[in-house]
Amino acid sequence: MSAHASSMSSVKLGLAVAWPAFWTGVPIKIVLILLLLAMGVHPWEMPGLALLLLLSIPVDIWALGLSARTVFLDRLHLEPPESAGVTLWWQAALLSAVYLPIAYGIESGVVGVAKAVVGRMFEIEVLKNVPVPERISIELVLWGSVATVVLLGLALGWLFLFGQIVRKQVAAARPTAEPYEALVRRWDLLRVPADQPLLLTAFTATGVVLVFLFWAVMPVTTPHPHELYQKEPPKIEFFKPAEALQRTEKLIAQAESAVKALEAKAKQGAKGKAPQAKGAKQPSAKVGAQEGGGRTR
Repeated sequence: MSAHASSMSSVKLGLAVAWPAFWTGVPIKIVLILLLLAMGVHPWEMPGLALLLLLSIPVDIWALGLSARTVFLDRLHLEPPESAGVTLWWQAALLSAVYLPIAYGIESGVVGVAKAVVGRMFEIEVLKNVPVPERISIELVLWGSVATVVLLGLALGWLFLFGQIVRKQVAAARPTAEPYEALVRRWDLLRVPADQPLLLTAFTATGVVLVFLFWAVMPVTTPHPHELYQKEPPKIEFFKPAEALQRTEKLIAQAESAVKALEAKAKQGAKGKAPQAKGAKQPSAKVGAQEGGGRTR
């Protein structure tokens, strides 16, 4: 093992290989996801997820091999093993199959406990009168901070174990005798071949094939709503003039009868108010006569 490798921690070594490998394979996986969506297969559900993982195997092997060779040559000055990509892939897959379910269980348990503790905190008299928006924000910050710290710790644990896997490959590698300029040229040629026209032709041909494949597997070439959101076609009612006239005549007759009823009720109200007005005027006249007689006396 070289001095560069011995000075790097397992977490740093695992991150140096895993992080570039992840972003190297992401563009290709996005293309696979778009093809699955065009075929009507959801990549986040079975069997689309299984198909995506199966198609991602060669992409991950190539990305891990490329990233590992770059780290070995550029940072560790070691000769990379021939089967570094395959070895790192199956060991990382085995590690993830064991570690990720355990990490998911730990994270779920921590989130549940944190939410329960935060809920108990707001049952205290001092915190009961906190408004609902502020309470939601405080709860999210409290249990979210704990969950984030635990998630970062679990991620560091996975990187540490993956770094141990990479360290085994580093221990088996032999130091390279080439100067640094030659090493730079080697890992540069791993990404960009010397034949630039061939690279451009391969990229163009791959893009054309993917475009034709994309349009070939699409069920329709225009956007359409999902089956769950399809609405029933509206019912078209034909216009019938005779029925429309009959309905209009009925409405007019009903309106006329309503107007006549209102007029009759208004006349009855006016007749009832007239005798009351006359009866109210006669007592006032008598009172005036009595007042006049009293004054003459």
